Amino acid sequence: MRSITVAVLCAAICGAAGAAAEEKPVLLKQAPGRDKVETNCAVCHTLDYIVMNSPFLNAAGWDAEVSKMINAFGAPIGPTDAKIISDYLKSNYGRDARG
Repeated sequence: MRSITVAVLCAAICGAAGAAAEEKPVLLKQAPGRDKVETNCAVCHTLDYIVMNSPFLNAAGWDAEVSKMINAFGAPIGPTDAKIISDYLKSNYGRDARG
C-alpha cells in the first residue's frame, strides 16, 4: 500500500513539474520601476498575480496591495522601493492605468 502511495505522489509531482515547465514567463510592461517589481515581487510569488489582479485594482488598490505584502506578509521592501513599485503598478496595470 505504501509503495502505491509513493508512486501516486511521484506521478503527481512529476506531472505538476512538467506542466510548470511549459508555462510562459510573464513579461511585464517596460517602464520605469519594472526592475524593482521583478526583483522584489518575484521573490515570493509569480508575476502572474500582477496581470491577474490588474482588471480589479485601481490606484488605491495597488497601494493597499503593496502595503499588505510588506506589513502582513513581511516583504523586505523599503519605503523608497515600495513607492517605485506602487507607482509602476498604478501606471501600468489596473483599472485606471495610463499605459
